[in-house]
Amino acid sequence: MYLSEGKIGDDHKICDIRLPINMEKRLEALGMTRGSSITILNSKNHGVLIVKVRGTRFALGRNITKNILVG
Repeated sequence: MYLSEGKIGDDHKICDIRLPINMEKRLEALGMTRGSSITILNSKNHGVLIVKVRGTRFALGRNITKNILVG
């Protein structure tokens, strides 16, 4: 399942990140690595998805969340 398909309040583990290498490295530098726990906090009408990773909240666009595989 992709992160963009999740519901508010869901907890997941990141399985894979399928983004261009520069974006993937930036997310990894922010703590979003494979195996990390991620919680969906809010969803803004098929736009921005607000998530919590390692105690930090992030706002990610759907173009990014549709490329993050979670389990």
